[in-house]
Amino acid sequence: MRRVSRVASAALLVGLMAAALAAGAQPSGKTRRIGVLAGREGDAFRDGMRTLGWVEGHNVVFEARSPGGQLDQMAAAAVELVRLEPDVIVAGSAAAALAAKRATSAIPIVFILVADPVGDGLVASLGRPGGNLAGLTTLSRELGGKRLQLLVEAIPGLSRVAILYNPADPGAAGGIGEQQAAARTLGLTLQLFEVRGAGELDGAFSGIKQGRAQALAVPPGPFAAANHAKIEELVLKLRVPAIYAARSFAERGGLMAYGPSYDDLARRAATYVDKILKGAKPADLPVEQPTKFELIVNLKTAKALGVTIPQSVLIQADQVIQ
Repeated sequence: MRRVSRVASAALLVGLMAAALAAGAQPSGKTRRIGVLAGREGDAFRDGMRTLGWVEGHNVVFEARSPGGQLDQMAAAAVELVRLEPDVIVAGSAAAALAAKRATSAIPIVFILVADPVGDGLVASLGRPGGNLAGLTTLSRELGGKRLQLLVEAIPGLSRVAILYNPADPGAAGGIGEQQAAARTLGLTLQLFEVRGAGELDGAFSGIKQGRAQALAVPPGPFAAANHAKIEELVLKLRVPAIYAARSFAERGGLMAYGPSYDDLARRAATYVDKILKGAKPADLPVEQPTKFELIVNLKTAKALGVTIPQSVLIQADQVIQ
């Protein structure tokens, strides 16, 4: 009898352990719904979710909306996601996060690529977000000055730099002041070109040509990401050295790119969603800052432009494209 009792107890213990493990992997035992208001960064986010055991079609469903560079449609996309009543909304930019915040104060929101979540009014502080939002900051406003510095180091005699940005995008427009301050320190004259839609790009580049800008800086944001092909086409036509925030621009032919790893931030956002699905509150999850920054230099483009990148810049690069 004692032997049977021990066997039964062992079986019961194994059953309890299995149940506990299952509960840890998927707390409610039901398929969860995630609203994704993002562009290409949504793919890396999904990769991060799979790593944590959230498999699309098995225990999670993604409802994606991507207005891209059409920021005037962001609010409607956020409202549409809220109507689906997802467990969490993932916002891939400051514009997306603000639209989601206006659409709901009840559904948890995790933001990914936000330069200044406190300044944009998304959270009360980085350590104690409060409310229903949490996520990761890119520190992009502070990095705008670093991009200008890299242009100065790479292009001797540089004095005029054009900035191409969408004033409706808080992530891009919010950093103009920091770049102007950096430009004064570096002895640069900034030429600001506002573009609210893809149809204004041709006119902006005509202005850049007429202003004889010696280089171009493109801040991060959904507008630049959604219209990268047109921007890259016009940069190539104008033959102007350009620096971007996302490495993908340099990989496709831009001269340089400097910023945090967007894919890394998007994958890390999955840990926030995972914690929230398991019961954590956004208000209790401190905003994280980037841990990985990348400088990409495209020497093939430099050669085509007749620019010789100094060794002092190349030794800082994480990747040099030959």
